[in-house]
Amino acid sequence: MGELASTPCFSLVFPNIFGFKGGIQVYSAFLLTALQQLYPEARYHVFLKYDRCVLPHLTFLPQTHFHCFGRFPRLMQSLLLALAVTKLAIVQRPDLAICTHINYSLVFYWLKRLLGIRYWVVVHGLEVWDLREWHLKLALRHADKIVAVSDYTRSRLLAEQQLDETRVSVLPNTFDANQFQIASKPEYLLKRYGLTPEQPIILTVTRLGRSARYKGYGTICNALLLVRKQIPNVHYMIVGKGDDRPWIEDLAKRLHLSDNITLTGFVPDRELCDYYNLCDVFALPSQGEGFGIVYLEALACGKPVLAGNRDGSVDPLSGGELGCLVDPEDGEAIANNLIKIIQGSYANSLIFKPELLRQRVIQKYSFNRFIYLLANLLQVDSLDRQKLF
Repeated sequence: MGELASTPCFSLVFPNIFGFKGGIQVYSAFLLTALQQLYPEARYHVFLKYDRCVLPHLTFLPQTHFHCFGRFPRLMQSLLLALAVTKLAIVQRPDLAICTHINYSLVFYWLKRLLGIRYWVVVHGLEVWDLREWHLKLALRHADKIVAVSDYTRSRLLAEQQLDETRVSVLPNTFDANQFQIASKPEYLLKRYGLTPEQPIILTVTRLGRSARYKGYGTICNALLLVRKQIPNVHYMIVGKGDDRPWIEDLAKRLHLSDNITLTGFVPDRELCDYYNLCDVFALPSQGEGFGIVYLEALACGKPVLAGNRDGSVDPLSGGELGCLVDPEDGEAIANNLIKIIQGSYANSLIFKPELLRQRVIQKYSFNRFIYLLANLLQVDSLDRQKLF
């Protein structure tokens, strides 16, 4: 892409970053923070469709202007957001516009045609796989850059859409390595749930929704029957909230596993690392992950990780180098691999070396690495990068 102005103006459209924290929201917040480290003098206009207000403990630059639309009726949010983005484009002519969900890309397509404003689209996973909507495909084809969060998503997008592969790059997810550290099992959580330090614990951290069953927590519940035969005191903890909780509770009852499964509900950020350290293996055999930040968090805590081999989960696990990849529909294979991991007999010995796991995941997916890769995409010159790194 062409060079940005010495004091550029960015127009950024995110679903939200202050309320619900899913993968797209976390990625969006890291992207904004990284841009501000690369361009501390720039002006930033951030449009948030679902956020109602800006939280007071901001860590963003003072010249960051947030435009929130969550206080308006849902049917008006998209229209008002598009009008606000268009008005800004006419008045201030941003040097670069970035949207972190494809649904917001069409307005930038028209602004590029009418005003010549360059734009990027960040693509994650399910929202662009098997894409059918003609207007979104049009916006993708005319984007100056398409940024995929994983090699898997990039490869799948190129296979499904007629795109110039030179304009499709990868900027993988990142995480806060300082927030997720290796530690012993927290005593307060053992007491809270009536568990013992020696008890093998399988952990899943995910959204629980009827539309999110592809994440595989139901498959783990079924696999737990086989695991329990070999490891009678095994316990499965699911961290997260959503409307699928009654279904999981009913499944546990039907499988006679209610004593082996705990649904924690919502867990505050300050406790999340403790839950990772509570477990002996983190498992999320999903079929629809664009990447999966939770894998990075678990690895940073030195935990063995089991994931599916049919989606973007292969990226954070480096194709199986950093964890166990398994067919997410094969409950028996999931059970057998969980047993091997818990018993310490899994073939890849790296997963039993916490410090080395942490070192490897930080080397590849740290926030500093994220900034460096973003600088490459933005073509920040070498002198600027020397100052930053």
